[in-house]
Amino acid sequence: MIVSELGQARFPKLVRIGLAAFVFLFIVLIAGCGSTKGEVDPTAGWTAERLYQEARQDVGSGNWGDARTHLEALESRYPFGIYAQQALIDLAYVNWKDEEPEQALAVIDRFMQQYPNHAGTDYMLYLKGLITFTPPSAILSQFTRQDPSERDPKGLRASYDAFLELIKRYPESPYAADARKRAAWLVNTIAENEAHIAQYYYERGAYVAAANRAQTVVTDFEGAPIVEKALYIMVLSYDKLKLTKLRDDAKRVLDQNFPDSKYYTQGLDEGSNPWNPLNWL
Repeated sequence: MIVSELGQARFPKLVRIGLAAFVFLFIVLIAGCGSTKGEVDPTAGWTAERLYQEARQDVGSGNWGDARTHLEALESRYPFGIYAQQALIDLAYVNWKDEEPEQALAVIDRFMQQYPNHAGTDYMLYLKGLITFTPPSAILSQFTRQDPSERDPKGLRASYDAFLELIKRYPESPYAADARKRAAWLVNTIAENEAHIAQYYYERGAYVAAANRAQTVVTDFEGAPIVEKALYIMVLSYDKLKLTKLRDDAKRVLDQNFPDSKYYTQGLDEGSNPWNPLNWL
């Protein structure tokens, strides 16, 4: 009887505790729902023009995060208007300036698929070239002592292809003149990259690979100054391989195009290069 009475005495107290806990949880849930509903999008109801003007102000002040938010909102809410087309152009620029090159390239590709004949295509090609232009591994290798074989010329080639398409499709574009300068520099840089790799192979005894890489420079980059060095590497490599006919053919081409080549006296060591593209790019 005593146990039973104690149980009866405790039961109402446990019920009250449980009920209080339930009420507390209910209040928390209601408060959470209320706060969620209270988070109102400040741009709700904005017109496409207002979203675009706000984005332009953000761009002018370098506020890339807000600019991206406004441009993405514009594109999603008004996908078929003239502002949506311009929003993509500006969004590519914003991502580039905000150091998001992959996102910028994705936007450019999407723009060119949706609007292949848009008046802003020349700018998008120019921007695409700039995004992949001269990756750090290509410029800074002279300071970091990086092995040439570790460089990846993929970015340089992508940049060159974008500039070349711009020049061919829009020769009168206001961006064409600068694209031509950069494309010319890229041709020489890519050719030099190939020649450096050929030298890297030669110095490590991989003479077949060295000759093949040097041959690529001669055939694919005719007119580039580094062709002289590539021909010399071919002469050296074929000599090491005891391929006298190929050696003599390469030497004949070298002598015809570069009489008294400097490489006969100085060898493959170029020394330091005082010209630095960072001074004008």
